[in-house]
Amino acid sequence: MFRRSESFQDFIRFYPIVSFLVGLHFFLWLTTDFLMLSPFVALENSAELNNYYVANGEYWRLVTPIFFHYGFGHALFNSFSLVLFGPALEQMLGKPKFIFAYLATGIIGNLGSFFFGPMHVVSVGASGAIFGLFGIYLYMIYARRELIDQANTQIILTISVIALVMTFLRSNINIYGHIFGLVGGLVVAPLVLRNAQPFSQWRNVRRSRKGSDGDITFDPNRWKKRRFPMKKFLPKLLWGILILLVVFGLISRFL
Repeated sequence: MFRRSESFQDFIRFYPIVSFLVGLHFFLWLTTDFLMLSPFVALENSAELNNYYVANGEYWRLVTPIFFHYGFGHALFNSFSLVLFGPALEQMLGKPKFIFAYLATGIIGNLGSFFFGPMHVVSVGASGAIFGLFGIYLYMIYARRELIDQANTQIILTISVIALVMTFLRSNINIYGHIFGLVGGLVVAPLVLRNAQPFSQWRNVRRSRKGSDGDITFDPNRWKKRRFPMKKFLPKLLWGILILLVVFGLISRFL
């Protein structure tokens, strides 16, 4: 579900919305932060989440910050998270619902920052929408268990805890955007998960081989025949990584 094995071309074909968003992240970073082209820099300035300007009627600033980032690292981290956790939802929800969920949770995160954050806050980033995806997965775990298996449940729970802990430990983080983005995912999940089907890698395989000569044949029990002796150690490994990250965060916070 979260392991990417597609080729670059197949990834773009299977997940066009995620691919477009990642491409947009880097295009906007390139034109604003790297090349610093005046029209795009001006566009970023008018797109930032600025509570003062929102309060004075510039409501588009609740939407536009979702697509901009401050610096390459910021764009890279959010894009990497989107590549990991977005494709499964794009397939399960379908393109229209995925777009709605992504935008809605990002806007809810920005609304939370506007209503509860300080007036002088200025921020951009897709983090609220990314946390919204986590919120949808968390709703699956507790209300739609048939949509996600145990191994992926452990991954989502661990990553969500890490993300929340780091939200409070790292500096220059829009805490309200993260928290309300997560809440937004929990809110929209019942709407977008109606009629959702579990993620299926084989659905993509069949699409990629459609029109090729011969039938697609495979052993449905192929995974059961394999043995993964490290599988039982995965939860311990993930929690060990979590503890290390928390310790690192605490040390860096007070140095």
